Amino acid sequence: MIRLPRSRSGRIAAALSAIAMLLPGAAGAAAEDGQRGTGLPLPRFVSLKSDDVNVRRGPGQEYGVVFTFVREGLPVEIIQEFDNWRKIRDSEGAEGWVFHSLLTGVRTALVSPWEAGGQIPAHQSADASAAIVAYLAPRVITQVEECTGMWCLVSVEGYEGWIEQSRLWGVYPNEQFSD
Repeated sequence: MIRLPRSRSGRIAAALSAIAMLLPGAAGAAAEDGQRGTGLPLPRFVSLKSDDVNVRRGPGQEYGVVFTFVREGLPVEIIQEFDNWRKIRDSEGAEGWVFHSLLTGVRTALVSPWEAGGQIPAHQSADASAAIVAYLAPRVITQVEECTGMWCLVSVEGYEGWIEQSRLWGVYPNEQFSD
């Protein structure tokens, strides 16, 4: 229940504020105007810090849980910020809000989540003709150590190798970084 002030102008202002908070995207409008958030670039990739992350309809515990992630290390893309809440998107396009402390800046990636099967080669060096050190199945989570803009050095279960950047979800095309 929303309590409105007794004065007429106060009631109108309070009613408009209440309506604005109920509109889709209203919480995001404050984040987009640059008044709140970390100041880090948007969008950006991060990963989940635990196996149990509730994703909510809006930026606050008063909003209902839409779904729960159950895979620690899963890469997600932050697309908006509001106070200590981050609006994220997963590899399938699902979106929602999570509390900032449930995310980490550790870079991970999913290997070809858009493929139904097969094996993706990880090479000894950033070259398609280099020796293959492992084959990875689609949707495997890898830790990303470095990306050249064309290739990324990934590690998973004791294996380390280079995968074509276009085969990973969790890094941007042409993105370059090193750990």
